[in-house]
Amino acid sequence: MKTFEELGVSEALCRAVEEMGFVAPMPVQEAVIPQLLSASSDLIALAQTGTGKTAAYGLPLLERTKGEQRVVQSVVLCPTRELCLQIADDLKDFARYLPEVQVVPVYGGSSLLSQIEALRRGAHVIVATPGRLMDLMRRGIVRFEAVSTVVLDEADEMLSMGFEEDIAAILSAMPSKRRTLLFSATMSREVEQVAKKYLGEYREVVVGSRNEGAEHVRHIYYMVHARDKYAALKRLVDYHPRIYAIVFCRTRAETAEVADALIRDGYNAEALHGDLSQAQRDFTMQKFRAHLTQLLVATDVAARGLDVDDLSHVINYGLPDDIDVYTHRSGRTGRAGKQGTSLSIIHLRERGKVRRIERQIGKNVERGILPEPHEICTKQLFYAIDRLEHTEVNDAQIEPFMSEVMRKLSWLSREDLLRRMVTQAFGRFLSYYEGAQPIEQPEERPARGERDAKHSSRECDKIYNTPADYKRLFINMGKRDGFYAREIINLLNRHTDGRVPLGRIDLLTNCSFFEVPQEQADYVMRQLNGVRVGKRQVVVDDAQGNAKPHTAEQRANKTPIKAKQSKKQKNFNDKARYNDWKQFFRQ
Repeated sequence: MKTFEELGVSEALCRAVEEMGFVAPMPVQEAVIPQLLSASSDLIALAQTGTGKTAAYGLPLLERTKGEQRVVQSVVLCPTRELCLQIADDLKDFARYLPEVQVVPVYGGSSLLSQIEALRRGAHVIVATPGRLMDLMRRGIVRFEAVSTVVLDEADEMLSMGFEEDIAAILSAMPSKRRTLLFSATMSREVEQVAKKYLGEYREVVVGSRNEGAEHVRHIYYMVHARDKYAALKRLVDYHPRIYAIVFCRTRAETAEVADALIRDGYNAEALHGDLSQAQRDFTMQKFRAHLTQLLVATDVAARGLDVDDLSHVINYGLPDDIDVYTHRSGRTGRAGKQGTSLSIIHLRERGKVRRIERQIGKNVERGILPEPHEICTKQLFYAIDRLEHTEVNDAQIEPFMSEVMRKLSWLSREDLLRRMVTQAFGRFLSYYEGAQPIEQPEERPARGERDAKHSSRECDKIYNTPADYKRLFINMGKRDGFYAREIINLLNRHTDGRVPLGRIDLLTNCSFFEVPQEQADYVMRQLNGVRVGKRQVVVDDAQGNAKPHTAEQRANKTPIKAKQSKKQKNFNDKARYNDWKQFFRQ
């Protein structure tokens, strides 16, 4: 195993690295550092989050910085404020024995004037988020004439956050004879396009394999009904008493809702989402990094680029639509050679995503069985006993109070005292799980290859477990129209009496399907047909093709809705429905 000195790193930087606790270079550092020190070509490095990428480009970058020239020589672009601060802090630590080298972070949500003042005092390395750097460029505060190296850190995340135009503008303002380094966890199509457009002749370094999940992460999913997701989350958290985790949610509203519920139920949790001010986000992250918070409930946007050590778990409160996002989520744990676990709480409609995740990360995602109440209580009991057993006692500190404590508790027997201590330690778990309802974990659908491609509509209902007392309805609005589950629920609430139970909802590109009780299906079709959503007229039909005329006029004329469509429109709708059915079966 090589040392940093053998890689070509100077004595001053090696000394700083050693004091930071680095014993030997990590694989990405061993692969990248010699190339950046010896060659001048552009470079793409693909490695998971937490594998030491900052040191891989940071040490050579500082090595080549000329401290006597007080001009900007290197720029590091990253997606979020949190990551910007982390990178800047790391570079400052690396450069602790290079006092002439100045590293300045610039990012949104903080005082612009203080950042301008820091830049005017002199900066050799700027670590920036694209938006704030663009602002400083427009004001003429930063100049790039002497820039020799540009680093795009977490390039895939910056592109997924919509920074492509800003990155293009920033790179176009840089000298043409610069060196561009692109670091990413995944090699998406967008990252490849950026590489072709803005990098010259480049070398590619891959640690692991392209788009691979973190090597030391175990992936498990738990399948439950949507109504049981929060109860399943509580069971998983309770079964791991020492859990230190990020719980990822899809929306800000869901993040706040889950965090509030956890806090209300006595868990040490905090929410992190875009509605918080920068000061609130910094305070929340400070508490989480200090292990004062056990569970951080966050959106993907708020948690992008977070660098937190020792995470035991990542919990997906539902799977993201973009599989690359899952890779980033799971990469928050299992860092620096430590073991981690990625848990996902999903429902039946997300099973197809699990298969796509397996193909992308090249690993099996295990199906887990939720722990039973007695298993959780047993685990919590032993955890309480273990904590009690390993509690360090400072005799000198508590001695003045022991006589009063002994007097107050002298009437309790040893057994009574232990019972009270155990009840106090994990009594809330016993109380909750004593009356807890069982969580049904539904059976999975057959794999695609196990299904006959020519099912009738009745057979399709059987495959997807449509209950006998529910009817499956078609609606001519889909994801392309910005139509999701919430919109279907709102449509029903606005145009019915609000008491129509909903079964499963399937969202496709051009249309959607949803289930309602058999006895209310005709009522729902009457109420929704003809309603306008924006410029579109809603059409709701029996998904089995047994539609009846829904309005009084249609009943009188015995004319179904489809007869009012032109032949061209009918052919278009039939084709769209066929394509969506085909897409649905492939999921």
